[in-house]
Amino acid sequence: MDIATIVGMALANGLLLMAIGPANLGYFIDVGSMLIVIGGTLASILINYPLDKVLGMVGVIKNTITFQGADLGVEIDRMVDFATIARRDGLLALEERLQEVNDPFLLRGIQMIIDGVAPESVRAILDIELEQLSARHSYGKGIIDALGAAAPAFGMIGTLVGLVLMLQNLDDPSALGPGMAVALITTFYGAYVANVFFLPWAGKLEARHKEEGIARALMVEGVLSIQAGENPNVIKERLVGFLPPKDRPVEGDGE
Repeated sequence: MDIATIVGMALANGLLLMAIGPANLGYFIDVGSMLIVIGGTLASILINYPLDKVLGMVGVIKNTITFQGADLGVEIDRMVDFATIARRDGLLALEERLQEVNDPFLLRGIQMIIDGVAPESVRAILDIELEQLSARHSYGKGIIDALGAAAPAFGMIGTLVGLVLMLQNLDDPSALGPGMAVALITTFYGAYVANVFFLPWAGKLEARHKEEGIARALMVEGVLSIQAGENPNVIKERLVGFLPPKDRPVEGDGE
């Protein structure tokens, strides 16, 4: 569970509600404006992308809240442990530890080296998986980005519609104020959903993609190092390079 995403959205909505004031909230509710922004934005995405990809956005958005990234420190320890077993008992001994591996990507890599697949083939196969993972992530983020771009645009379209309708009633001064308010509310809706939801979601997906890419690169390097029969201590030193400097063990700290 990503607490930051939940707290951020709650904070944005809470502060906005406080700024508007509960007593004034009714002024910001207009069904027609909602239909233009929400309906128009969804229609634009349906035109741009296949239906199955649009429906899949529920899962993509869910990842901004529920995604659990790999703990690089834990993965390094796992690789060192596997390297120790493989060096002592042979690669086939790792088969007994496969039930501990929950990540399909890592499981596939370990299984391939147990099966004796050539190192260059192992790297090529895992690289293809990484490329496809990146393509899927980019596609999902692209849809969220498109939502963030379309919402303000339809907010402006709604404002223009409201202004046209307002100008038709210039002979009635009492209608100008409410008409202008409705026109501006549509712009507000577009800016609101784009900047509180769509664009932050896209940013979080980009961050998650980078985190997962680092974890996958670590796994590839670890698997190939194990297959090469390298010393576990050497493997650990190499994989520690994937950690941020502040998380790296300090020499002499007992690790």
